Amino acid sequence: MLDGCTPWPEEFADRYWAAGHWRGNTLDNLLRGWALQYGPRTALVHGDTRVTYAALNRRADRTAAGIRSLGLRRGQRVVVQLPNVPEFVVTVFALMRAGVVPVLCPVSHRMSEVSHLVRVTEAVGYVGPSTYRGFDHTAMAADIAAQGPFLRRVFTLEAPGAANPYGGFTIDTSSCHYFSLSSLDAPPGPAPAQSADEVAFLLLSGDTTAPPRLVPRTHNDYAYQARAAAELVSLTEDDVYLAALPAGLDLAFGGPGIVGTLSVGGTVVLVEDPGPAECLPVVERERVTVTSVTPAVAGRWLDGLPTSGTDVSSLRLVQIAGGPPDRAVAERMGPELGCRPQQLFGLAEGVLTLTRPTDPDETVFTTQGRPLSPDDEIRLVDADGDDVPDGEPGELLARGPYTMRGYYRAPDDSARSFTTDGWFRTGTLARRTPDGNLVVTGRLSDVS
Repeated sequence: MLDGCTPWPEEFADRYWAAGHWRGNTLDNLLRGWALQYGPRTALVHGDTRVTYAALNRRADRTAAGIRSLGLRRGQRVVVQLPNVPEFVVTVFALMRAGVVPVLCPVSHRMSEVSHLVRVTEAVGYVGPSTYRGFDHTAMAADIAAQGPFLRRVFTLEAPGAANPYGGFTIDTSSCHYFSLSSLDAPPGPAPAQSADEVAFLLLSGDTTAPPRLVPRTHNDYAYQARAAAELVSLTEDDVYLAALPAGLDLAFGGPGIVGTLSVGGTVVLVEDPGPAECLPVVERERVTVTSVTPAVAGRWLDGLPTSGTDVSSLRLVQIAGGPPDRAVAERMGPELGCRPQQLFGLAEGVLTLTRPTDPDETVFTTQGRPLSPDDEIRLVDADGDDVPDGEPGELLARGPYTMRGYYRAPDDSARSFTTDGWFRTGTLARRTPDGNLVVTGRLSDVS
């Protein structure tokens, strides 16, 4: 376990192993198996770019070798701040294969958030676009590196057709080395031995806390989450998942998202803008079957569909997350998009509740469903920590095989957010219906 992380107590870990939730395979090694099983199938699509499973694994292998050749060591951290492009997937898997821990950071974050992540994680590397939508990420990284003492390698992705300012070679400026991301290419060699109990990557907490808190996710717990979510929505190799939300968010990455889709041999389509102008034509062109959006984005798609002239009949499931259930939006899905909505509630910390495809409409329209795992434990409690009866609002507490046991290098936050017996205090208010579904009603104002 990475220093600064809290492991599951042995009795809980033994239970999750015995249940078959944890299977002892690292995410990067799972990619090797997927490449063998689905090699020539299309894994990733972005615009006109198409990447097969075999090519994705090769690129991850060679990039991992390039990372190791630059001296990055097992257990070190690298901030990854890329948009929804194939290089995001390649880089994250390559870092994990090299034994380096990716810190997944939204591309929208700026100096205050990114510098905080570098300081807390002591990140030795940063991966981001050279510039993106008018913002100079390279200059930001240089400013953070100048603050010292951690950041010493910056890898930049150039826009298609843009001149590479580094020519594929290294520039050494004030002890910080700058590379083109495309230069991370080397003949594969032996990968470092890793355990699936180790931290695979760090996510940012999705609450409004500033600065952001870091959530450690292990190979075991995340592989289980993505696999279980894929099974719940009956993903197969014929499915096409549209990553419309930022790929570094938990839902888009593994709810089932990118990882869950790859685990069954499906195709992941990456878009950089969730709006209808970009997404609806992509749904038609790639015959997208499943996607995840917020209620606001879903509403924009519905409003934009009549004038778009696009055929979205391939859609079979749209996941809606990011707030209390929006009945009006959910009710429009069937008649206007011709597909089934799925309401869900999820946090980077791991707890995930979802409606089921077989649930009656009233459940799907008005609740966020039930926990993903049979070993998820859920409580709703009042201010004194006592359980509240069904129908009454209370704070949602959770434990389970993919719910973390503490924030990364934040003992005070962990002490506030966890009970002494390991329940995660989500800070979310919810109530339980008589049939066991959860309805999220808001946030606790006094939980930070």
